[in-house]
Amino acid sequence: MSHFRCRDEICCPFAERKQRVEGRVHSRGGMLSSFRILRPAVQSWPRMHSTAAQGVLADKVALVTASTDGIGLAIARRLAQDGAKVMLSSRKQENVDKTVAQLRAENLNVKGTVCHVGKEKDREGLVVKAVEEYGGIDILVSNAAVNPFFGNILDSTEEVWDKILDVNVKATFLLVKKVVPHMEKRGGGSIIIVSSLAAYLPFPNLGPYSVSKTALLGLTKALAPELSPMNIRINCLAPGLIKTKFSSPMWQNKNIENQLLAILGSHRIGEAQDCAGIVSFLCSPDAAYINGETVVVAGGSKSRL
Repeated sequence: MSHFRCRDEICCPFAERKQRVEGRVHSRGGMLSSFRILRPAVQSWPRMHSTAAQGVLADKVALVTASTDGIGLAIARRLAQDGAKVMLSSRKQENVDKTVAQLRAENLNVKGTVCHVGKEKDREGLVVKAVEEYGGIDILVSNAAVNPFFGNILDSTEEVWDKILDVNVKATFLLVKKVVPHMEKRGGGSIIIVSSLAAYLPFPNLGPYSVSKTALLGLTKALAPELSPMNIRINCLAPGLIKTKFSSPMWQNKNIENQLLAILGSHRIGEAQDCAGIVSFLCSPDAAYINGETVVVAGGSKSRL
């Protein structure tokens, strides 16, 4: 759990084997003939190998929400380092401008735009901007979330629930729905939804937020079989306690921090970059057979419902 405010196949390993499988279907028939049913869902993009000049995500276009700080920024930087063209977003223009300048100074191919994911107009503008600037969308990392409430869940109001569920769950789904046609045009894609360890293990005083993050686990599972025929994979990232300004209410309060450290297997607070490499992997050819899963990055904490 890492945020408290709005914060290529990419490739399928079966591509190289498909022709061999088809040959066996013709020669043997029988049970292997059922493999024909799977072929539309496992068509692949060309496999690429990482070099100094061409990263594993070269020529892919990535859209990352809430990506000017914390986990979102770390993910955007890593995707760009691995060759992707990255569209950043934040609710504030000054944050976008600062981060774009920062990453361009690192010779990374990034652009940015303002987006409040809870607003339909902003979601539409974000997708349109990415397509206009880069020609399409191959990767979506849905990282934006809010948490306007900190306290006993029984004290939470209807307004709190509406805001948390609207932004953290509903807006995530609607953004996924909006990018899918663009991914389908490009032959497939990869979607990463950022959930939280709080989805499995509710953190103190974060009841409504934890519920919203649990819902994202279910959303990932529900979408995976629907997107697979379009050659689009969707997976979920569940960070534990990551040291960002969004999670500062947790680690700046020593009593709460000590409670959390006691249940963290590695007994340390994570860093944003601990999450970034996992996301890049899930978007890469090496993760072509991983779909509908949640990867927990939480230092060994117990994380199963």
